[in-house]
Amino acid sequence: MPISQQPFGVTGDGQPVTLYTLANDSGVSVEVMNYGGILRVIHTPDRNGQMADITLGFDSLDAYLAPHPFFGVLVGRFANRIGQARFALDGAEIRLAKNNGVNHLHGGSQGFDKKVWQSEPFQNGDACGLRLAYTSWDGEENYPGTLNVQVVYTLTGNALAIDYRATTDKATILNLTNHAYFNLAGSGDILGHRIQLHADFFTPIDDTLITTGEIRPVDGSPLDLRQPTPIGAAIDADDAQIGFGGGYDHNFVVRGTPGALRPAARVTEPTTGRVLEVETTQPGVQFYSGNMMPDAMQGKTGLIYPRRGGFCLETQHFPDSPNKPQFPSPVLRSGERYSQTTVFRFGVE
Repeated sequence: MPISQQPFGVTGDGQPVTLYTLANDSGVSVEVMNYGGILRVIHTPDRNGQMADITLGFDSLDAYLAPHPFFGVLVGRFANRIGQARFALDGAEIRLAKNNGVNHLHGGSQGFDKKVWQSEPFQNGDACGLRLAYTSWDGEENYPGTLNVQVVYTLTGNALAIDYRATTDKATILNLTNHAYFNLAGSGDILGHRIQLHADFFTPIDDTLITTGEIRPVDGSPLDLRQPTPIGAAIDADDAQIGFGGGYDHNFVVRGTPGALRPAARVTEPTTGRVLEVETTQPGVQFYSGNMMPDAMQGKTGLIYPRRGGFCLETQHFPDSPNKPQFPSPVLRSGERYSQTTVFRFGVE
């Protein structure tokens, strides 16, 4: 099935934005735009063959240009938070924008989510996709090194793979992810969804949502999600970690060897039968339950998104890892190649 594309508006500085639709005979179709690499739409069938869009977003580019909860965006250079908006690299202190209280969040005020990427659609047998490329110059958002980044979205059957590749001309840090919000029912809140995380440990946070440096077993806590559990079951539990996050907003250590593609999460929605499975090469996954979403937000096709109207599974290096030497290192050096893959697989039961 051919890839289609259409204009989707113009940015404030006059750059045209294109929306690409990837589709195949499995019934799954995906829309991606070259602004922010945004995953705008994911249509999947339920157990009765009824289609719904299972990701949150907007109908117009203008809504994406305004402040929003990072719906569907590519996040870089560094996903999640860096404490006190600073880190040391090879003896030099690097100071970043404080765009989340005293901390640095999702690459800064002009991160990769706000860039127009070069885009090239492709068809390869049964697979279709979109290649995105961006050059982040030395000093952009005060990060060191000129970084050449390629992100490839590939739809094959009922699976959407996102491949992240990058090289740099000098030492820097890098942590790329996609910030899609999912709702497998297509509307309403996500409290009845059942989640299973393939994680025996998580990285606790403090009251500013910065990781403490500890890697803690999930045993006996509301963060033990190793068996299928309704998201709403303990989302307001009397627990310090749940309190800090206002619900779930935590990095989990994905079981297995980082660098190998392995299961990270499985989510089901009982009323529709839809299933989302996530695999990744990354060491961690941030499970976020939409706690900071407003009570009512205008979304696509007339929908009003409630608080906790979507959940995120952001595959990643651990938050604040540039300041935590005990965590897997996010440092990328000249001559090295950053390579990570995440697969979202859609099904029914």
